[in-house]
This record gives sequence, C-alpha cells and structure tokens, in this order.
Amino acid sequence: MRGGEKCLEVFCELFPDADLYTLLYVKGSVSPIIEKHPIKTSFIQSLPYSHSYYRYYLPLFPRAIESFDLSGYELVLSSSHCVAKGVKTSPQTLHISYIHTPMRYIWDQYHHYFGNGRSGPLAKWIMPLLLPYLRQWDVKTAQLPAHLIASSNHVAQRIRNYYKKESIVIHPPVEVSSFKPSTKDWGYYLVVSALAPYKRVDLAIEAFNQLKLPLWIIGSGQDEKRLRRMAGSTIRFLGWQPHPEIREAYAGCRAVIFPGEEDFGIVPLEAMASGKPVIAYGKGGVLETVVPLKNSDNSYATGLFFDEQTPEKLVEAVQYFELHRDHFDPMQLHEHVKPFDRQNFREKIDQCITSRVQEFKETIHAQKVQRVL
Repeated sequence: MRGGEKCLEVFCELFPDADLYTLLYVKGSVSPIIEKHPIKTSFIQSLPYSHSYYRYYLPLFPRAIESFDLSGYELVLSSSHCVAKGVKTSPQTLHISYIHTPMRYIWDQYHHYFGNGRSGPLAKWIMPLLLPYLRQWDVKTAQLPAHLIASSNHVAQRIRNYYKKESIVIHPPVEVSSFKPSTKDWGYYLVVSALAPYKRVDLAIEAFNQLKLPLWIIGSGQDEKRLRRMAGSTIRFLGWQPHPEIREAYAGCRAVIFPGEEDFGIVPLEAMASGKPVIAYGKGGVLETVVPLKNSDNSYATGLFFDEQTPEKLVEAVQYFELHRDHFDPMQLHEHVKPFDRQNFREKIDQCITSRVQEFKETIHAQKVQRVL
C-alpha cells in the first residue's frame, strides 16, 4: 500500500462496482477496499516467480497491458507509473489516466536502476537494446488517454518534456487525520521508503555512518541486501511495517530523512502530519510540499533541503538541523499538511472526472446529431 495503491483505493471508493485490471495481483497485499473489486490479471500473473521477480518481466509489460480489451467500457480510469495508460479502449470510451510518473526507469532514473553495480550482467546487456523501443512505446501510448492527471507539478513538467502533453495536477492523498502532532524525541532519525535504487537510501546510510547517529529504516525492496551490507552499527532495519507501527515511528523520531528525488512524496507529508520536520534532497515533489528553513530568522518552516545528492551535503544538513531543531513547531507542521488530506483528493478527483465525463457525453451526442444531419 504505497502512494499508487492509496490513490487506487480512492478510485475504488468512487466507483465501487468497477472492474479492476492489473498486470499482477498478490492476494492480501492491498487493502480490503481494493480487494473486494473483481480483479482481472494479465498473463504476467502465471509466469514463473512473477510474485517475487516481476521486475524482470518489464520487457513484456507493454504486451501484457495491451492484452486487455476495455473497448466495452464507457469510462476507463488508469493509474499509471509504468504501462497502465497503454490499455486498449474504443472511440466510445473516455480514458482518463492518473500519471504518477512517466516510466522512471527508462527516462531520468535509468542510471539508478541500470548504472554500474545496479543490475546484473543480463539486464545491463538487454536494457540498452530495449530502451529505444520502450521509450517510443511510452510516448506513443501517452497520447491514448483523452486526459492526463499528474501527481505533482514536477510530474506535469516531465509529462511536457517526454510526452509533449498538458495535464491537470491533483496531488495524491495523505491520511492526515490518522497522524497526530508529536513532541516526543527518542533521538533517532527515520527513513520510510521502498528499498529501490532511485530512493537513494544508500545516501542516508553513508551519511549516518559518518555522523554516528541512530537511523531507523522502515521498508523493504530489491536493494535491501546491498544496503544492509553498507550499514554501520547505528543503522537499524525494521523491514516493512503496518500503519500503526509506522505512525509510532514517526511520532518518536527527531526528523525524517528523504534523500531521493520523488515525483511527489507522501512520506514527507506523513512526517509533517506527525509534527516532524523533513530533511530532504531539494528537488522534485518536495518543493511543492516542504517549506525549507533557510536561516534562523525563518518565521515558518517545515524542514530543510540539501542541494546535492552526496553524503557530505546530507551530513551538513543534519548538523545544521541539530543546531536549529527547536525552530520547528509540531502543531504548525501538522496544520501545514491539511490541504493534502485524503478527502480533498477524493473531492478533486471526483469533480475532475465528473466534468470530463459530461464533456465527453456532450461531444458524443453532438457527433451523433451531426451524422444524422
């Protein structure tokens, strides 16, 4: 239940009778709200070891999503960070796609996934051959939906750069009400993240190895073994945790470390909803959600940024934060996040879809009248 699944959960609430199509489904991995829908999977589901090693089937994803024929539906709402926007529909279908990001592993994050030491010899040999095809497919299928919704202004700009299309920006939902502002400080810093290469958890580990300060890491993923090998004695891996334990970890930490460049970034908002400041790499979606402390005269701040993805810059940021951590007001941080609440997301998405459906119906009706005339 990461950011994409939390958006999907709201979509399922808005359309409680909708069919749900997905490349792959692991029973019990998502919320009951999602799992009560009729779930239809692609041929990826039956491939060997697909539940654990689905990433290795990336070259087959375009064909898998195109194997679904949704031409019988009046409305298709796709939630896409990879290939979902490429699903087949008909001219009588309104297709709206919520774009979490253009396929990051074939565009600006390619080196994080397939750079030196990031992948095996087979992937390093195959991906350069596949890259032109995947990029061409990604751009071509971005033209299929009638409307694109971007998860942030940062993503909207990437959509312009890669797809040459405009999009509507609606930020993803945050369960603000489930977090309470906390004044506790148990002395540790916290990372909550999938352990994927582009998340740059390695940067946090290197920095805290130097700082000799406690760092707790909540998360799991394909990079976990490498990260555990890097970690010194002050680094603690907690694995992936259910929501109540994550909430408690936020409440007890000194600050949350967010070292990657994210399309939006729900973790910083959850941290601030818990009354905790965020120390983040100053690029991507955090520029839309975090107000940085630039000097001790700031009357209002919810975190601070470091401007280069190096351990040295992160170390400097943490040391600066240690000198000024009393500057942050937990209640002020919690209030800052309220505009990103789940209910606001639901209302904005509902309004957006409703208006686009009405426009589409009017267009179809006008075309029918024109044909009669």
